[in-house]
Amino acid sequence: MNIACIGNFPPRECGIATFTRHFISSIFSQSDSKEENSAFVVALNDHGSEYDYSDIVKYTIRQDHQRDYFKAAKFINYSDAEICFLQHEFGIFGGDSGVYILPLIHRLKIPLVTILHTVLKHPSYNERMIINELGKKSERLVVMSQKAIRFLTDIYKIPIDKIKYIGHGVPAFDFIPHEYFKKRFKLEDRKSLLTFGLLSRNKGIETVLHALPNVVKKHPEVLYIVLGKTHPNVIKVAGEEYRNYLKRLVKRYQLEKHVYFYNSFVQTEELLSYLAAVDIYITPYRNKAQATSGTLAYAVGAGTAVLSTPYWHAEELLADGRGKLFNFDDSNALAVLINMLLDKPDELFQIREKAYNYGRKITWPIIGSKYYNLAVNILLATPVDLSEPEEIINPSLLPKYSLEHVMRLTDDTGIIQHAKFSVPNYKEGYCLDDNARALLVCLMAYRQKKDPNALKLIPVYLGFMHYMQNDNGTFRNFLSYKKDFLDKVGSEDSFGRAIWALGYLIRYSPSEAYFELGKEMFLKAVPNFEKFKTIRGIANIIVGLSHYLKRFSSDEAIYNILKNLVMKLVRQYEKTKSDDWHWFESTLTYDNGIIPLALLAALEIKDDKRILNVAQEAIDFLVEVNFKEEYAQLIGSNGWYKKGGSPAEYAQQPIDAAALVMLFHKAFKVIGDKKYIKFTVESFMWFLGENHLRIPLYDFETKGCNDGLESYGVNRNQGAESILAYMISHLTLLFAHEAVISDAG
Repeated sequence: MNIACIGNFPPRECGIATFTRHFISSIFSQSDSKEENSAFVVALNDHGSEYDYSDIVKYTIRQDHQRDYFKAAKFINYSDAEICFLQHEFGIFGGDSGVYILPLIHRLKIPLVTILHTVLKHPSYNERMIINELGKKSERLVVMSQKAIRFLTDIYKIPIDKIKYIGHGVPAFDFIPHEYFKKRFKLEDRKSLLTFGLLSRNKGIETVLHALPNVVKKHPEVLYIVLGKTHPNVIKVAGEEYRNYLKRLVKRYQLEKHVYFYNSFVQTEELLSYLAAVDIYITPYRNKAQATSGTLAYAVGAGTAVLSTPYWHAEELLADGRGKLFNFDDSNALAVLINMLLDKPDELFQIREKAYNYGRKITWPIIGSKYYNLAVNILLATPVDLSEPEEIINPSLLPKYSLEHVMRLTDDTGIIQHAKFSVPNYKEGYCLDDNARALLVCLMAYRQKKDPNALKLIPVYLGFMHYMQNDNGTFRNFLSYKKDFLDKVGSEDSFGRAIWALGYLIRYSPSEAYFELGKEMFLKAVPNFEKFKTIRGIANIIVGLSHYLKRFSSDEAIYNILKNLVMKLVRQYEKTKSDDWHWFESTLTYDNGIIPLALLAALEIKDDKRILNVAQEAIDFLVEVNFKEEYAQLIGSNGWYKKGGSPAEYAQQPIDAAALVMLFHKAFKVIGDKKYIKFTVESFMWFLGENHLRIPLYDFETKGCNDGLESYGVNRNQGAESILAYMISHLTLLFAHEAVISDAG
């Protein structure tokens, strides 16, 4: 079997690195010849560090360099590995909560098994999303405690058949009388206590120091050994502040002869020798939310008597007399336990014996065989897919339609333009842009779903637009929450979106009253149409005009305006295009799909080969730029895409995905090529995680949509533009499904 393993690796000094080394060795131990099993490691380097790895590390990833993750996936795919094991801990990968690992796993072509070293009871949005994505991609999620299984099923909704319990491995170690090791460390005349691991405040070592004065009174020969370096992340943020705090406690309690700080990251063999030498091992962690502790597993495996706070892993591992528990931060209870066990060596020995006997069941050779058998079973499983081929657009796979977040952002005036997370941010007030989009969404929703909530919201948004229209037919854009106008004339984009929404209202009005007002506002704006110069403003107007002309096809004046505006776009395209740049501007920016969409909308009014050629070339160019991968890769607003340059990867915006969804749906209707159905779906799936980071933008809990895809993860604010872009895309996909069914019929 050929195995790839992603994780930290020695000489990096951390528990994950040690675990990975033992994991690899245990896989090799499953056969008599190493040639029968091969493995290599893709190792993570933290924050600019480099390590002198052994030959088994074939590839390294710089933690904060996202491109390294893409290249690592490619390296694994082109290797001879048949299966990949991922050691997952949020802190070892780059991006918010380690989100950079998601693009890697989604690019893997071989089966994946993820070993979860942490399962949180109260995850953040990103932490929950990452575990859910790991659950989707992995053949199995391996956990090391029963509590973690319950969390995965109850909190993360991971199917139970995706989860495998395999205990934390420990080195095989003979139960040698610990007098031998006491002598080695010159502890023959001492009662010794030990805590080990990378130091940080959550270790709770001060609890032991607070307990020691009461222990020393009764057992003056006690020595407490604190074994381990300060955690590297703590060093970077606070230096040795925590260690110095502990040393001050030692001095305050006059414990200098009873506490020894061994500031070193010791190797496994030396660590096990210490565990065999000491009388009691203590894990005074301060947080119950510890699903896995390698240090605790090692202590039990070495047959050490353990006292611990009742964090999750300790409750399971120390059950049935394999150790004793005391409450968090309870130094008095700890002192009582230590004194009691030091007074009763027979009971101390019984705890050690029970721990050692249990530890024989979780030695690395045994644990390795479980991982090996898991891998074999996954590779041998060849299920036959008897399911019917899926439709390219399957509405049942979409999130449930809901205007919940739109309604949350809407008051009697209109829709609030921004949100702080999912809460309306009233400080930012309202804008015409979003209220025009909201009117469009509700008109589409009522047409598609006959949603009564959509019908109730239509007059709110239409009323807002009416309030923002000036006497000369132009529109203001911004309105404060106190109802103060913040501009005299809005942007051409906002004007164009208003005309789009009004044109759609005229074509698909659910009420005669709404139709009459919409038409009045539309005609009032007409004198301004041909004054516009920005191509997105023009494009939005063209779409609105095309809807109007679907209702009033004989209106020659509007038809002539449409032709003139379309030719502005065509001439601009012909002026800017070159052999390798088929676009209307020298920079691809935002809302790009709207421009060729406008040309297609015009073609529905009047066929014109010149317009069709321009639209076709621009669409093909957008496909080339946005679909180089197996998903939609939008142009990021953090730099855009300048002619002769490279597309910016971040920040990608929902408005751009929505523009592509609408464009490709219209392209299928007008041009008739079924390949555009595929691009319609792929553009929509950007919202659901088929994107550069493999993170869903749509929030299934709030029914909102995050504001953007950033290099670190998602922008967690869920403003109006984002949810409206999502809703337009969702509803367009439903209309596209109807078009596909109709075409098939």
